Amino acid sequence: MGSVMQQSRIRLKLCGLTRAEDIAPMVNSGADAIGLVFYPPSRRYLTAEQARALWQQIPALVTTVGLFVNPEPQAVQQVLAQAPVDLLQFHGEEMPDFCRSFKRPYIKAFRVGAPGLDSAAGLLDFCRRYADARAWLFDSYTPEYGGSGVSFDLPILAEMQTRLGPADAPIILAGGLDLTNLQEKIQAIRPYAVDVSSGVEQAPGIKCAQKIKQLSAALAAL
Repeated sequence: MGSVMQQSRIRLKLCGLTRAEDIAPMVNSGADAIGLVFYPPSRRYLTAEQARALWQQIPALVTTVGLFVNPEPQAVQQVLAQAPVDLLQFHGEEMPDFCRSFKRPYIKAFRVGAPGLDSAAGLLDFCRRYADARAWLFDSYTPEYGGSGVSFDLPILAEMQTRLGPADAPIILAGGLDLTNLQEKIQAIRPYAVDVSSGVEQAPGIKCAQKIKQLSAALAAL
């Protein structure tokens, strides 16, 4: 895969879709991927049935991503049966064998600053256990497992990035991204992609078309 690949632009994943009316603003903004959340405590949680209704309206060439946190295997299988998303995203403490068991491409998320993930060396060592992940996503260490709007200590990730080799997975940057901090964070990390949820919302799960448009334009200019 290669995290050190050259790229012409930073890709955009918008996560936490809950309403059909938010699909068009996401797609029209040029979003590369749209995330559906299957973590029951989340305020953006979808049942498999709800997800299917949204998934059916997302057009071709936009990647759909299903986000899970420490799920039971049958919960993942139920979603795949109803709404067969293109990518799985595991945001908890799932082991590598579990992530691979669904025979589906996956993204593994890591909460920077968690025990053992609070140094560049420790973070990279842990990430490499998931060598077959299509990307490594880095988020803040909070009880919410994503979507909290909280940032994390970028120097840890920046130092880890200097140690990456050509076989390592691309970096997706998450954790409290919005218009106020996007440029600073991109300049510090220059990731393969960014993942934004709360930063383009009016309220949890309620996306703002204007914020989506502004963030997309700002990202394209970087």
